[in-house]
Amino acid sequence: MTLFATASTVAICSYALLSTVYKTAQVFYTLPTNVPPTSGDPPSGEPWPSVDVIIPCYNEAPRTLSDCLASIASQDYAGKLQVYVVDDGSANRDALVGVHEEYAGDPRFNFIALPKNVGKRKAQIAAIRRSCGDLVLNVDSDTILAPDVITRLALKMQDQAVGAAMGQLAASNRSETWLTRLIDMEYWLACNEERAAQARFGAVMCCCGPCAMYRRSALVSLLDQYETQRFRGKPSDFGEDRHLTILMLKAGFRTEYVPEAVAATVVPNSMGPYLRQQLRWARSTFRDTLLAFQLLRGLNIYLTLDVIGQNIGPLLLSLSILAGLAQFVTTGTVPWTACLMIVAMTIVRCSVAAFRARQLRFLGFSLHTLINIFLLLPLKAYALCTLSNSDWLSRSSAANVQDTGGALPKPNLVESDAACCEQQ
Repeated sequence: MTLFATASTVAICSYALLSTVYKTAQVFYTLPTNVPPTSGDPPSGEPWPSVDVIIPCYNEAPRTLSDCLASIASQDYAGKLQVYVVDDGSANRDALVGVHEEYAGDPRFNFIALPKNVGKRKAQIAAIRRSCGDLVLNVDSDTILAPDVITRLALKMQDQAVGAAMGQLAASNRSETWLTRLIDMEYWLACNEERAAQARFGAVMCCCGPCAMYRRSALVSLLDQYETQRFRGKPSDFGEDRHLTILMLKAGFRTEYVPEAVAATVVPNSMGPYLRQQLRWARSTFRDTLLAFQLLRGLNIYLTLDVIGQNIGPLLLSLSILAGLAQFVTTGTVPWTACLMIVAMTIVRCSVAAFRARQLRFLGFSLHTLINIFLLLPLKAYALCTLSNSDWLSRSSAANVQDTGGALPKPNLVESDAACCEQQ
């Protein structure tokens, strides 16, 4: 056996061992407990907390934004509800007039127009500083909420120790392409395996941006840290959901996952936008990993295993693949041990997911293994080497300007229905 063959075998066996322990523990901690689902009313006749829904919007398609607002307007929530739609300097603002006018007569809806594009984080903060509800729900402008989402999240927030809670995500355009179907399964696994296991210990590491609720008192105390996040001296303009979640955990609050609160969001339907999205996410994950490490000492040992599995696991897999390629180039022999191990692990994981979800379509998630090996692993390596790059890739970088927004002006109606330029 050559040096490269030995290295490939050792790396893939180490990866298999780590993944088996990690995934077994993960599935175990997602098993049902005696904790009842979030339903019912607040205890002791207490009033429902007031909720502010904040929706940053940048060059969104009118129909997509309309669907988002309609899902919020139809929420079955007994408490006070206020909605803040923040137009973050959209170039297609005229095309959105009809959507704004549709809700102009609803006293719950408030529209804020920022004169320049300042980025999603500052757009959120502009609305947070104008609102005063007990709870704040951040919603992406391309997301549709089930009618009971706010109720279920608000019930989870009854515990004063909970600082943030997220709902279950799905792809609203799942049937569009093979990639959207794959991403929908990826979201299900991320929510019902990773987040569900983390929530067992009140430490969801990322309350995802499309649908995440925060306790205002906790959020306000962290707002300055959230707004001024920097990396190597540069403002950090993406990964806001993960960073805010880590800040909540550092402040001593619990972060939770509510699987009954279902939100459907638009996902990339082609490989280019998907890879750009994954590159942003990889950079934000690496940036906040050091902050996460600082939390682990006070959390359950599973959370340490979770961080190791998500960061060391891909490294071992990459080493195995690189050594296997070197073996093939230098000796002409195929690294069968690594290949068979990867195939076996893929079959087991997809079979377990299909069983847990009661859906055979998860057997098709095996295709994700090829995407992971040939595209996502190299992309993560590139992300690690370019951590200082804060470009959104799908949009121009946000300008670092002060919030000087005011009420949304009422521009003239236009007949054309402008398409979405780029999503935030």
